[in-house]
Amino acid sequence: MYEDWGLIPKPLRKANGYRVFGDVHIDQFRLARTAFQIEVLQNGLRKRIIEVVKLSARGLYDEAINLANLYADQVELEIVNAKEAVIIANEILNSSPGEKETCLKRKELSDLLGITIDTLRNWEMNGLLKVKRRENGYRIYNSEDIKRIKIIRSLRCANYSLSSILRMMNALYQSERPDVEELLNTPSPGEEIVSACDNLIVSLKAAKINAIRIISMLEKMKIKY
Repeated sequence: MYEDWGLIPKPLRKANGYRVFGDVHIDQFRLARTAFQIEVLQNGLRKRIIEVVKLSARGLYDEAINLANLYADQVELEIVNAKEAVIIANEILNSSPGEKETCLKRKELSDLLGITIDTLRNWEMNGLLKVKRRENGYRIYNSEDIKRIKIIRSLRCANYSLSSILRMMNALYQSERPDVEELLNTPSPGEEIVSACDNLIVSLKAAKINAIRIISMLEKMKIKY
């Protein structure tokens, strides 16, 4: 598959059809395995690291190094965004309630916060929100609902998964001083499926370390080959 996908150089073949792999293939395999060790999908990062590996497979080491540096810079920016979202969530969580209780319909809330109605429906279906209804069936969002939605919006913009946000929301009001970052980035042992976005900051930091390793590997391969 790596050969078909262009992730390693085309190996030579013996007369009997057997492929012959050399040092360049072994080094390229190691590079690819390092690149794909951490699944970071947001904002084109996955595509960018795949392109780094493909450039290296073609022997275009300078281009691969330049792109790997851009990848490392983008990962660092994602780390900043993820941490900033936690800060915003804490600020919203700790904000004082307004003097007047707010009650908005779904369309009014959608217009106010710039969130589509479909997005609100999705968050409700996934258990992030439990919204009360009036006797006529209309959903009504109060001040506490709006605060929760602002928190969810900030965290989703930073690419936290719905499951990590739900985990945080479930624990949020059970503690007087919740550690939002800890709740977001520490999946419980009982969770059946855990993605990179369920421990986003941890995964991004690991991706940054791997990016530095990849740049070092590319620089050595450039000299060697």
